[in-house]
Amino acid sequence: MMEIGSTATTFIARRKSIVINANINRVITRPYLPGGEERIRNIINRVLSLDEDQVGTAMETILQEFSHRHRYFRETLERNFERVAGQVQDAGKLSRQRRLLIGAYFTAEYSVEAAALFNPSIVQVPNQESDPEGTCRFIMSFRATGEGHISSIEFRSGFIDANNDIYFDALSDYVRTPNIHPNPSYDRHLFRLKLQEMGASNAVTHQLLNRLPDNFTFNDLQVKITELQNNGQCLPEEKTDAIDMAMWLAQSNYEILFRKEHQISERVLFPVSESERKGIEDARFVRFVDDDSKVIYYATYTAYNGETILPQLIETCDFLSFKVITLNGVQVQGKGMALFPRKIKGKYVMLSRQDGENNAIMFSDYLHFWQQAKILQEPEFPWEFIQMGNSGSPIETPEGWLVVTHGVGPLRTYSLGIELLDLDDPTRIISRIDEPILVPNAHEREGYVPNVVYSCGALIHRDELIIPYASGDQRCGIATLPVPQLMARLTRNSRVSS
Repeated sequence: MMEIGSTATTFIARRKSIVINANINRVITRPYLPGGEERIRNIINRVLSLDEDQVGTAMETILQEFSHRHRYFRETLERNFERVAGQVQDAGKLSRQRRLLIGAYFTAEYSVEAAALFNPSIVQVPNQESDPEGTCRFIMSFRATGEGHISSIEFRSGFIDANNDIYFDALSDYVRTPNIHPNPSYDRHLFRLKLQEMGASNAVTHQLLNRLPDNFTFNDLQVKITELQNNGQCLPEEKTDAIDMAMWLAQSNYEILFRKEHQISERVLFPVSESERKGIEDARFVRFVDDDSKVIYYATYTAYNGETILPQLIETCDFLSFKVITLNGVQVQGKGMALFPRKIKGKYVMLSRQDGENNAIMFSDYLHFWQQAKILQEPEFPWEFIQMGNSGSPIETPEGWLVVTHGVGPLRTYSLGIELLDLDDPTRIISRIDEPILVPNAHEREGYVPNVVYSCGALIHRDELIIPYASGDQRCGIATLPVPQLMARLTRNSRVSS
């Protein structure tokens, strides 16, 4: 085996000239509620003390300075006024201008990628009529990080042409968060199992769930919680704990929807629930083909609340509407899970890393439940001695499942590697390349987190492996490898399954 610094037989991916940088101008609006109710009332009263001319002048200035930065700007201000309308006496008698001005005081801009745009994944999506012959249309996802190190998911779209040149669609001037479904639905059985897993299952939660139908809505849950609160059979503390956990779980499973006129580059999945208030981290999107040949796009990601993580699953068919569901099971407590793009022998399969060190594989009859895992491999090469894991979902080829891996070596340097798993038995490693295929170069060493190259998903088009990757946890590039040469190298490195 060659040493890390040797290049005599190194099989290195070729970097394209494309660089995708963070753009501080891409801002969303967020509700802004400073302090408690007393402070909110003080702000409102100050606005109410203005006469209509002053209100009109203030709103004219706000619209001139900010309306061009956001779609539906007045609608946003009106919605944020409604958040505090309960603190306004005779709110229905206010002029629209004054309502909008109050809303403006409870609105803030947030630059979603002010700090970084990194950890991309890529999936193939249906071509558009205008796409050239022989092209592959794609959607690329990114982890975007702004003020307070809050992470969200952003998207770009484009196509790879017949020559494997990559073209991105024009970036929209706007960026927008989706509407939250006001009354999402839940499966009672799944809900009960997750509460058990959280250690929150007791007599109170049993009472609550037994009053709900097999499929219930958030409104149903709220009604039954009100009934339970008025029930004197349980201790107040027991009721409070059970209700808090049930509401926390419900709010961690939600549905969101973008408007059709929102371009893909406008859509941002920003933290919604308390479980992810500090970030949606490292989404690994995969184009999944179900038993009935239906295509569904899934993404595993890590929800972070500032203290603990919660593994979550995104589901979408069109990148307009998204369902966010909590993953269940003792084996989905770690990070970096990557779903295979189809079932294998009737089971869902996923790569993961439960222990922060080794690459593991899991099988399950149910997409949302993962109870058993086994270690697929441990670090074996110097460039991955600290830890290893996947860098996105496996890619199916005639030779086997092609997996891009990542490893962490000296000076916490992250590099990318390649391995091949058996198609019918992915616990069997057919081959690994014993050196990294991408390591940080001199430019990529610098960044928010030095010495890192990392990917969350790749694809193959016209015999070329296309790997979008992040460098320095700050910006993104694209690297490629010719698949025939890659397979020839893997064949030379063929091994007996461990």
